[in-house]
Amino acid sequence: MAGRKDVEKRVRELRDRLERANRAYYVDNKPFISDQEYDESLAELTKLEAEHPELADENSPSRRVGGEVIDKFRAVPHTVPMLSIDNTYSEEEVRAWVQRVEKLLADAGGALFADKSDVGFVADTKIDGLAISLRYENGVLAYALTRGDGTRGDDVTHNIRAIRAVPLELQEVRGISVPRVLEVRGEVFIPTKEFVRINEEREAEGEEPFMNPRNACAGTMKSLDSTVVAKRRLGFIAHGRGEIKPEGWAASYADFLARIRKLGIPTNVAVECDDADAILHAIEDFDRKRRDLPFMVDGMVVRVNSFAQQDALGVTTKSPRWVIAYKYPAERKTTKILHVDQQVGKTGRITPRAVMEP
Repeated sequence: MAGRKDVEKRVRELRDRLERANRAYYVDNKPFISDQEYDESLAELTKLEAEHPELADENSPSRRVGGEVIDKFRAVPHTVPMLSIDNTYSEEEVRAWVQRVEKLLADAGGALFADKSDVGFVADTKIDGLAISLRYENGVLAYALTRGDGTRGDDVTHNIRAIRAVPLELQEVRGISVPRVLEVRGEVFIPTKEFVRINEEREAEGEEPFMNPRNACAGTMKSLDSTVVAKRRLGFIAHGRGEIKPEGWAASYADFLARIRKLGIPTNVAVECDDADAILHAIEDFDRKRRDLPFMVDGMVVRVNSFAQQDALGVTTKSPRWVIAYKYPAERKTTKILHVDQQVGKTGRITPRAVMEP
Protein backbone atom coordinates (compact mmCIF):
# COMPACT_ATOMS: atom_id res chain seq x y z
CA MET A 1 0.00 0.00 0.00
CA ALA A 2 1.41 3.38 -1.00
CA GLY A 3 2.43 5.70 1.80
CA ARG A 4 1.16 9.25 2.27
CA LYS A 5 4.28 10.80 0.71
CA ASP A 6 4.03 8.51 -2.32
CA VAL A 7 0.38 9.50 -2.85
CA GLU A 8 1.17 13.20 -2.51
CA LYS A 9 3.99 12.83 -5.03
CA ARG A 10 1.77 10.99 -7.50
CA VAL A 11 -1.01 13.57 -7.17
CA ARG A 12 1.47 16.37 -7.86
CA GLU A 13 2.83 14.49 -10.89
CA LEU A 14 -0.65 13.92 -12.34
CA ARG A 15 -1.74 17.51 -11.81
CA ASP A 16 1.44 18.79 -13.43
CA ARG A 17 1.10 16.37 -16.36
CA LEU A 18 -2.52 17.36 -17.01
CA GLU A 19 -1.85 21.10 -16.82
CA ARG A 20 1.15 20.74 -19.14
CA ALA A 21 -1.05 18.75 -21.51
CA ASN A 22 -3.68 21.51 -21.51
CA ARG A 23 -1.07 24.14 -22.29
CA ALA A 24 0.58 22.01 -24.98
CA TYR A 25 -2.76 21.44 -26.71
CA TYR A 26 -4.49 24.83 -26.38
CA VAL A 27 -1.59 27.30 -26.23
CA ASP A 28 1.41 25.74 -27.96
CA ASN A 29 -0.48 23.53 -30.44
CA LYS A 30 1.98 20.72 -29.66
CA PRO A 31 0.07 17.93 -27.86
CA PHE A 32 2.29 15.30 -26.29
CA ILE A 33 -0.34 12.83 -25.01
CA SER A 34 -3.42 11.31 -26.62
CA ASP A 35 -7.01 11.94 -25.48
CA GLN A 36 -7.08 8.44 -24.02
CA GLU A 37 -3.89 9.04 -22.02
CA TYR A 38 -5.30 12.34 -20.77
CA ASP A 39 -8.53 10.67 -19.67
CA GLU A 40 -6.64 7.84 -17.94
CA SER A 41 -4.46 10.32 -16.02
CA LEU A 42 -7.52 12.36 -15.06
CA ALA A 43 -9.35 9.26 -13.85
CA GLU A 44 -6.36 8.22 -11.71
CA LEU A 45 -6.09 11.72 -10.21
CA THR A 46 -9.82 11.84 -9.46
CA LYS A 47 -9.63 8.45 -7.73
CA LEU A 48 -6.63 9.43 -5.60
CA GLU A 49 -8.24 12.73 -4.55
CA ALA A 50 -11.45 10.89 -3.60
CA GLU A 51 -9.47 8.42 -1.48
CA HIS A 52 -7.40 11.22 0.11
CA PRO A 53 -9.73 14.24 0.58
CA GLU A 54 -7.02 15.98 2.59
CA LEU A 55 -5.18 16.49 -0.72
CA ALA A 56 -8.12 18.31 -2.34
CA ASP A 57 -7.31 21.46 -4.32
CA GLU A 58 -9.97 23.77 -5.75
CA ASN A 59 -7.81 24.37 -8.83
CA SER A 60 -6.97 20.74 -9.51
CA PRO A 61 -7.58 19.60 -13.12
CA SER A 62 -10.09 17.09 -11.71
CA ARG A 63 -12.39 19.97 -10.78
CA ARG A 64 -12.85 20.85 -14.47
CA VAL A 65 -14.99 17.85 -15.31
CA GLY A 66 -18.17 19.62 -14.26
CA GLY A 67 -20.91 18.55 -11.90
CA GLU A 68 -21.57 21.92 -10.30
CA VAL A 69 -25.19 23.00 -10.73
CA ILE A 70 -26.26 26.53 -9.77
CA ASP A 71 -29.76 27.90 -9.16
CA LYS A 72 -29.41 30.94 -11.39
CA PHE A 73 -26.90 33.38 -12.86
CA ARG A 74 -26.04 36.54 -10.97
CA ALA A 75 -25.23 39.80 -12.73
CA VAL A 76 -21.85 41.37 -11.85
CA PRO A 77 -20.54 44.80 -12.96
CA HIS A 78 -17.57 44.90 -15.31
CA THR A 79 -14.64 46.86 -13.88
CA VAL A 80 -13.98 48.12 -17.44
CA PRO A 81 -16.97 48.21 -19.85
CA MET A 82 -17.08 45.52 -22.57
CA LEU A 83 -18.09 47.60 -25.57
CA SER A 84 -19.07 46.29 -28.97
CA ILE A 85 -16.84 46.89 -32.01
CA ASP A 86 -17.90 48.83 -35.10
CA ASN A 87 -18.07 46.71 -38.25
CA THR A 88 -16.73 47.57 -41.68
CA TYR A 89 -17.20 45.73 -44.97
CA SER A 90 -15.03 47.41 -47.59
CA GLU A 91 -11.51 48.58 -48.40
CA GLU A 92 -12.73 52.19 -48.51
CA GLU A 93 -14.10 51.95 -44.96
CA VAL A 94 -10.83 50.50 -43.67
CA ARG A 95 -8.82 53.34 -45.25
CA ALA A 96 -11.26 55.92 -43.89
CA TRP A 97 -10.91 54.48 -40.38
CA VAL A 98 -7.09 54.60 -40.57
CA GLN A 99 -7.21 58.24 -41.70
CA ARG A 100 -9.63 59.06 -38.88
CA VAL A 101 -7.32 57.46 -36.30
CA GLU A 102 -4.30 59.38 -37.63
CA LYS A 103 -6.20 62.67 -37.58
CA LEU A 104 -7.49 62.17 -34.02
CA LEU A 105 -3.99 61.35 -32.75
CA ALA A 106 -2.50 64.29 -34.65
CA ASP A 107 -5.11 66.59 -33.09
CA ALA A 108 -4.25 65.23 -29.66
CA GLY A 109 -0.61 66.22 -30.22
CA GLY A 110 2.07 65.51 -27.68
CA ALA A 111 4.49 62.60 -27.74
CA LEU A 112 1.89 60.12 -29.02
CA PHE A 113 1.98 61.30 -32.61
CA ALA A 114 4.62 63.07 -34.68
CA ASP A 115 3.71 61.63 -38.07
CA LYS A 116 1.88 58.67 -39.58
CA SER A 117 4.81 56.33 -38.98
CA ASP A 118 4.18 56.60 -35.22
CA VAL A 119 0.88 54.70 -35.52
CA GLY A 120 1.06 50.92 -35.66
CA PHE A 121 -1.82 48.47 -36.04
CA VAL A 122 -2.47 44.81 -35.26
CA ALA A 123 -4.87 42.51 -37.12
CA ASP A 124 -6.11 39.20 -35.73
CA THR A 125 -8.94 36.76 -36.31
CA LYS A 126 -12.53 37.52 -35.31
CA ILE A 127 -13.80 34.26 -33.86
CA ASP A 128 -17.54 33.65 -34.11
CA GLY A 129 -18.23 32.75 -30.49
CA LEU A 130 -19.31 34.25 -27.18
CA ALA A 131 -17.41 37.15 -25.58
CA ILE A 132 -16.15 36.43 -22.05
CA SER A 133 -14.09 38.35 -19.49
CA LEU A 134 -11.76 36.38 -17.19
CA ARG A 135 -10.50 38.03 -14.01
CA TYR A 136 -7.36 36.69 -12.34
CA GLU A 137 -6.37 37.92 -8.88
CA ASN A 138 -2.83 37.09 -7.73
CA GLY A 139 -2.64 34.57 -10.56
CA VAL A 140 -5.81 32.64 -9.65
CA LEU A 141 -9.04 32.73 -11.67
CA ALA A 142 -11.44 34.74 -9.53
CA TYR A 143 -14.51 34.87 -11.78
CA ALA A 144 -15.68 35.01 -15.39
CA LEU A 145 -18.42 37.19 -16.88
CA THR A 146 -20.33 37.32 -20.14
CA ARG A 147 -20.49 40.62 -22.04
CA GLY A 148 -24.12 41.20 -21.00
CA ASP A 149 -25.12 44.80 -21.67
CA GLY A 150 -21.48 45.93 -21.63
CA THR A 151 -21.59 47.27 -18.07
CA ARG A 152 -22.83 44.12 -16.30
CA GLY A 153 -22.51 40.47 -17.27
CA ASP A 154 -23.60 37.08 -15.98
CA ASP A 155 -21.21 35.27 -13.68
CA VAL A 156 -20.41 32.04 -15.56
CA THR A 157 -17.38 31.01 -13.52
CA HIS A 158 -18.77 27.52 -12.86
CA ASN A 159 -18.96 26.90 -16.62
CA ILE A 160 -15.63 28.51 -17.50
CA ARG A 161 -13.82 26.29 -14.99
CA ALA A 162 -14.99 23.28 -17.03
CA ILE A 163 -13.16 24.55 -20.15
CA ARG A 164 -9.68 23.03 -20.31
CA ALA A 165 -8.34 25.84 -22.50
CA VAL A 166 -8.78 28.32 -19.62
CA PRO A 167 -5.98 28.08 -17.02
CA LEU A 168 -7.23 28.18 -13.44
CA GLU A 169 -3.86 29.45 -12.23
CA LEU A 170 -1.17 31.47 -14.01
CA GLN A 171 2.41 30.32 -13.63
CA GLU A 172 5.08 33.01 -13.57
CA VAL A 173 7.80 32.58 -16.15
CA ARG A 174 11.22 34.15 -16.48
CA GLY A 175 10.89 37.83 -17.36
CA ILE A 176 7.07 37.85 -17.10
CA SER A 177 5.50 38.62 -13.74
CA VAL A 178 1.89 37.73 -12.90
CA PRO A 179 -0.06 40.97 -12.30
CA ARG A 180 -1.96 41.43 -9.06
CA VAL A 181 -5.10 41.86 -11.19
CA LEU A 182 -5.36 40.68 -14.78
CA GLU A 183 -8.60 40.82 -16.75
CA VAL A 184 -8.47 39.05 -20.08
CA ARG A 185 -11.25 39.38 -22.63
CA GLY A 186 -11.70 36.65 -25.19
CA GLU A 187 -14.00 34.35 -27.08
CA VAL A 188 -15.46 31.03 -25.99
CA PHE A 189 -16.30 28.85 -28.99
CA ILE A 190 -17.11 25.31 -30.10
CA PRO A 191 -14.42 23.86 -32.40
CA THR A 192 -15.78 22.67 -35.75
CA LYS A 193 -15.06 18.97 -35.16
CA GLU A 194 -16.77 19.14 -31.76
CA PHE A 195 -19.79 20.85 -33.32
CA VAL A 196 -20.13 17.97 -35.80
CA ARG A 197 -19.81 15.43 -32.98
CA ILE A 198 -22.39 17.20 -30.80
CA ASN A 199 -24.94 17.34 -33.62
CA GLU A 200 -24.41 13.69 -34.51
CA GLU A 201 -25.07 12.76 -30.87
CA ARG A 202 -28.16 14.99 -30.72
CA GLU A 203 -29.61 13.48 -33.89
CA ALA A 204 -28.93 9.95 -32.63
CA GLU A 205 -30.96 10.82 -29.52
CA GLY A 206 -33.81 12.29 -31.56
CA GLU A 207 -33.00 15.91 -30.70
CA GLU A 208 -32.85 18.84 -33.09
CA PRO A 209 -29.30 19.62 -34.24
CA PHE A 210 -27.86 23.05 -33.51
CA MET A 211 -28.00 25.52 -36.40
CA ASN A 212 -24.44 26.81 -36.04
CA PRO A 213 -21.49 26.71 -33.60
CA ARG A 214 -22.11 30.21 -32.23
CA ASN A 215 -25.71 29.50 -31.21
CA ALA A 216 -24.64 26.17 -29.75
CA CYS A 217 -21.89 27.88 -27.75
CA ALA A 218 -24.24 30.57 -26.41
CA GLY A 219 -26.77 27.94 -25.39
CA THR A 220 -24.10 25.85 -23.71
CA MET A 221 -22.82 28.76 -21.63
CA LYS A 222 -26.38 29.43 -20.41
CA SER A 223 -26.50 25.98 -18.83
CA LEU A 224 -26.79 25.90 -15.04
CA ASP A 225 -25.02 22.53 -15.06
CA SER A 226 -21.29 22.72 -15.81
CA THR A 227 -21.29 19.05 -16.84
CA VAL A 228 -22.88 20.12 -20.13
CA VAL A 229 -19.97 22.49 -20.80
CA ALA A 230 -17.37 19.85 -19.97
CA LYS A 231 -18.96 17.34 -22.36
CA ARG A 232 -19.05 19.80 -25.27
CA ARG A 233 -15.30 20.59 -25.09
CA LEU A 234 -15.42 24.32 -25.67
CA GLY A 235 -12.34 26.34 -26.55
CA PHE A 236 -11.16 29.80 -25.54
CA ILE A 237 -8.89 32.36 -27.22
CA ALA A 238 -8.00 35.73 -25.71
CA HIS A 239 -8.23 38.97 -27.70
CA GLY A 240 -8.33 41.89 -25.30
CA ARG A 241 -7.78 43.38 -21.86
CA GLY A 242 -9.86 44.76 -19.03
CA GLU A 243 -8.44 45.98 -15.73
CA ILE A 244 -4.73 45.35 -15.11
CA LYS A 245 -2.89 46.18 -11.87
CA PRO A 246 -0.24 47.41 -11.81
CA GLU A 247 -0.82 49.57 -14.85
CA GLY A 248 1.88 49.52 -17.49
CA TRP A 249 2.32 45.74 -17.30
CA ALA A 250 2.10 45.69 -21.11
CA ALA A 251 2.72 48.68 -23.41
CA SER A 252 0.89 47.43 -26.49
CA TYR A 253 -1.58 44.86 -27.73
CA ALA A 254 1.15 42.76 -29.34
CA ASP A 255 3.13 42.89 -26.09
CA PHE A 256 0.00 41.95 -24.11
CA LEU A 257 -0.68 38.89 -26.29
CA ALA A 258 2.93 37.71 -26.02
CA ARG A 259 2.87 38.08 -22.23
CA ILE A 260 -0.42 36.31 -21.51
CA ARG A 261 0.50 33.52 -23.91
CA LYS A 262 3.68 32.89 -21.91
CA LEU A 263 1.53 32.77 -18.78
CA GLY A 264 -0.53 29.96 -20.37
CA ILE A 265 -3.52 31.75 -21.89
CA PRO A 266 -4.39 30.83 -25.53
CA THR A 267 -4.17 33.70 -28.03
CA ASN A 268 -4.50 34.32 -31.74
CA VAL A 269 -1.50 34.80 -33.99
CA ALA A 270 -1.68 38.56 -34.64
CA VAL A 271 -0.20 40.41 -37.60
CA GLU A 272 1.44 43.79 -36.98
CA CYS A 273 0.76 46.33 -39.75
CA ASP A 274 2.28 49.75 -40.49
CA ASP A 275 -0.51 51.29 -42.57
CA ALA A 276 -3.80 50.75 -44.43
CA ASP A 277 -2.12 48.87 -47.28
CA ALA A 278 -0.57 46.38 -44.86
CA ILE A 279 -3.90 45.95 -43.05
CA LEU A 280 -5.73 45.21 -46.30
CA HIS A 281 -3.02 42.76 -47.35
CA ALA A 282 -3.41 40.92 -44.02
CA ILE A 283 -7.20 40.78 -44.48
CA GLU A 284 -6.86 39.41 -48.01
CA ASP A 285 -4.18 36.90 -47.02
CA PHE A 286 -6.21 35.60 -44.09
CA ASP A 287 -9.31 35.21 -46.27
CA ARG A 288 -7.48 32.44 -48.14
CA LYS A 289 -6.53 30.63 -44.94
CA ARG A 290 -9.53 31.00 -42.64
CA ARG A 291 -11.47 27.98 -43.95
CA ASP A 292 -8.68 25.70 -42.74
CA LEU A 293 -8.95 26.86 -39.14
CA PRO A 294 -10.47 24.48 -36.55
CA PHE A 295 -13.12 27.07 -35.56
CA MET A 296 -15.54 29.46 -37.26
CA VAL A 297 -14.24 32.93 -38.17
CA ASP A 298 -16.29 35.74 -39.70
CA GLY A 299 -13.72 38.52 -40.04
CA MET A 300 -10.61 40.22 -38.73
CA VAL A 301 -10.28 42.69 -35.89
CA VAL A 302 -7.91 45.60 -36.53
CA ARG A 303 -6.77 47.81 -33.67
CA VAL A 304 -4.20 50.45 -32.81
CA ASN A 305 -1.28 48.62 -31.22
CA SER A 306 -0.13 51.15 -28.61
CA PHE A 307 -2.19 51.16 -25.40
CA ALA A 308 -1.27 54.80 -24.78
CA GLN A 309 -2.66 55.72 -28.21
CA GLN A 310 -5.76 53.60 -27.56
CA ASP A 311 -6.39 55.52 -24.34
CA ALA A 312 -5.90 58.84 -26.14
CA LEU A 313 -8.40 57.87 -28.84
CA GLY A 314 -11.00 56.87 -26.26
CA VAL A 315 -14.50 55.54 -26.96
CA THR A 316 -17.86 56.67 -28.27
CA THR A 317 -21.08 55.82 -26.43
CA LYS A 318 -21.05 52.36 -28.04
CA SER A 319 -17.61 51.48 -29.38
CA PRO A 320 -13.89 52.19 -28.98
CA ARG A 321 -12.43 54.51 -31.63
CA TRP A 322 -9.21 52.53 -31.78
CA VAL A 323 -10.61 49.25 -33.17
CA ILE A 324 -12.81 48.03 -36.01
CA ALA A 325 -13.94 44.62 -37.24
CA TYR A 326 -13.69 43.81 -40.92
CA LYS A 327 -16.46 41.32 -41.79
CA TYR A 328 -16.07 38.97 -44.72
CA PRO A 329 -19.11 38.63 -47.01
CA ALA A 330 -21.40 35.73 -46.14
CA GLU A 331 -20.81 32.73 -48.35
CA ARG A 332 -23.67 31.47 -50.53
CA LYS A 333 -23.45 28.22 -52.49
CA THR A 334 -25.93 26.22 -54.54
CA THR A 335 -26.48 22.51 -53.91
CA LYS A 336 -29.07 19.81 -54.60
CA ILE A 337 -31.19 17.79 -52.15
CA LEU A 338 -30.66 14.12 -53.04
CA HIS A 339 -33.20 12.62 -50.66
CA VAL A 340 -34.71 13.00 -47.18
CA ASP A 341 -34.19 10.34 -44.51
CA GLN A 342 -36.57 9.84 -41.60
CA GLN A 343 -34.38 9.32 -38.54
CA VAL A 344 -35.92 7.71 -35.43
CA GLY A 345 -34.38 8.66 -32.09
CA LYS A 346 -34.32 6.72 -28.80
CA THR A 347 -37.51 8.42 -27.67
CA GLY A 348 -39.35 7.42 -30.84
CA ARG A 349 -39.25 10.92 -32.23
CA ILE A 350 -38.88 11.09 -36.02
CA THR A 351 -36.56 13.76 -37.40
CA PRO A 352 -36.33 14.42 -41.15
CA ARG A 353 -32.76 14.78 -42.37
CA ALA A 354 -31.91 16.11 -45.82
CA VAL A 355 -28.98 14.56 -47.67
CA MET A 356 -27.41 17.04 -50.11
CA GLU A 357 -24.60 17.15 -52.60
CA PRO A 358 -21.42 18.57 -51.01
